[in-house]
Amino acid sequence: MILASTDLRDSELLPAAMGEEGISKSTAVATCTAMALSYVAVLYTPTLILPPPTSFKSFMIRRFICVAVSTLLSLIVCTLILPLRSWEASYLFGVYGVRLDHLWQAVVYPVSLTSLMYAGSLVLKSISLLKSWKEHRNDGEGHSSNCMDNVLQILISKMLSFASDVLSWRYFIVAPLTEELVFRACMISLLLCGGFRTYSIIFFCPIFFSLAHLHHFLEFYSQQNHSMLKALMAAGLQLGYTVTFGSYASFLFIRTGHLIAPLVAHIFCNLMGLPRLYSQRSRFVSVASITGMVGFLWLLFPATDPDLYNDRTGNCSCWQRYCIRD
Repeated sequence: MILASTDLRDSELLPAAMGEEGISKSTAVATCTAMALSYVAVLYTPTLILPPPTSFKSFMIRRFICVAVSTLLSLIVCTLILPLRSWEASYLFGVYGVRLDHLWQAVVYPVSLTSLMYAGSLVLKSISLLKSWKEHRNDGEGHSSNCMDNVLQILISKMLSFASDVLSWRYFIVAPLTEELVFRACMISLLLCGGFRTYSIIFFCPIFFSLAHLHHFLEFYSQQNHSMLKALMAAGLQLGYTVTFGSYASFLFIRTGHLIAPLVAHIFCNLMGLPRLYSQRSRFVSVASITGMVGFLWLLFPATDPDLYNDRTGNCSCWQRYCIRD
């Protein structure tokens, strides 16, 4: 029986049905709430107990350290609460979806699926690149060797800029990694072992994820000097986006059992920003957006079929909602 088949209702098994003690729903919810609050609280701890930072970079590094400590504590607490059968490193890594098997599938398929939502944005970027190439060619710089040199120079420049930019580390490394570990690997495992249904987790878990982003309202209002209305609108937009993405990331983690699946999707979404649905520069952007959305919905379940990411296995644990048992 496929526990995470196209009809997710087939996967609604309680921990007791898997021969495990499980945890109570109240314990799972209370622990998830504490993890979400602690994840946000540590971001402001350095400001309260340490002298003011000498630069923005040092300020962000402090935050990186604090959020890393919070993430580590969440992993430890989750490990102590879950009904684990072994303390071996490979087993513990597997609990949180850190696996080497079916790795390329867990990277390529989710990224390809996610890119369909950004079909309009990708078309717009392609149009911009083509326009830039034509301008260089018209200026007499269209020789293939010069063109390749320019591309390499731009690529190297962007890589060096990324390595030295603390915000790039925040958006593409620290935030995706720590958020996926806490809000997907830890919280979903707890909620699954608490006996919550799959659909409930997909729509319930993002609430914790969105709560961890509400502090941006204070940043919009106090630090960036926006009005209350603008701050509320910006926070509301971000809240809606994080809830939507949180549901999608939770879906990926439950279906694949791989942490890398929502992680690469998270990085890709941070890189692309909000999807472009319309552009006055080209009507093809709208056509591509609609086509991409239809393709995304059509391939959502086939591209995340658990058989693509896992071998047949029995003796499932309560947090392995994706696996197949005899």
